[in-house]
Amino acid sequence: MATLTSLRQLQYLVTLSEKLNFTRAAQACFVTQSTLSAGLKELEDALGARLVERDRQTVLMTPIGIEVTKRARAILAATQDLVEIAAGSRAPMTGLLRLGVIPTIAPFLLPPCLPRLRERYPELHLALREDLTANLLSRLEDGQLDLALIALPYETGNLIVEPLLDDELWIVGRKGDPQVRARAVHVTPSLTDRLLLLEEGHCLRDHALYACGASTHRSTQGMEATSLLTLVQMVESGLGIGLVPEMAVKCGLTESSTLVARPMVKPSPKRTIALVARRSTTRLADLKALAEVILRVSRRLGQIAAER
Repeated sequence: MATLTSLRQLQYLVTLSEKLNFTRAAQACFVTQSTLSAGLKELEDALGARLVERDRQTVLMTPIGIEVTKRARAILAATQDLVEIAAGSRAPMTGLLRLGVIPTIAPFLLPPCLPRLRERYPELHLALREDLTANLLSRLEDGQLDLALIALPYETGNLIVEPLLDDELWIVGRKGDPQVRARAVHVTPSLTDRLLLLEEGHCLRDHALYACGASTHRSTQGMEATSLLTLVQMVESGLGIGLVPEMAVKCGLTESSTLVARPMVKPSPKRTIALVARRSTTRLADLKALAEVILRVSRRLGQIAAER
């Protein structure tokens, strides 16, 4: 009878495939490097195949290693589903809920949502992770997250998608800039040429380029922002024009004596805020409850912005 692999060994493999570094993978798994290396060697011996190419400087997954890693991800996710099924008798929005949120949503929706969640669901323990969409969806599929709050359009594969609200995209520029003088801004080639972008990996970067009809391979002349705050500061410094979500405008990100934020000419480009979950999840009641809180908070943000 063949030796069975352990879930811990599969977790070592998946983590190493993400980090491609034994030291960082061991740290992520909270074990020593020698423990991780030994676990992977045992896994390779059990399967009778070399999964990882190692030398002193690089780590590469072999073709069979890549295929085994895919299966390992599915096994780990299914194991997490078993844990959720066992906990399925508990009331919704109690216990641990692991939520991922992208950086262009987290600073604007989380601060008003968290107090409401604590007040309404005192037995909920919310574990938050802010990351780029691709990383969040990978963690969701691996069973490391229960839900993720992202922006569409984005390829979500076989995940459950619950669209929540539309978030229009606004142009922000310096006061006196001719291209933001009108109450509603037209997209022109000259505006697109001056558009500042977030760095690669942010879905808002692709949303901005699509809104302006620009190529996703457009040159940025070496200027990219790591966050919306940095992007707005770059606009304030006169480096160009930015495209930001309406929720960021409502939360005061563009409030400055030197800046002006304008909507774009109808039909305005927009992104759709959505919650996503694994198809096999048992947390649909939590998804619905969280969606309700987010929608209430979003409506309140709109009211506050209208009163300013």
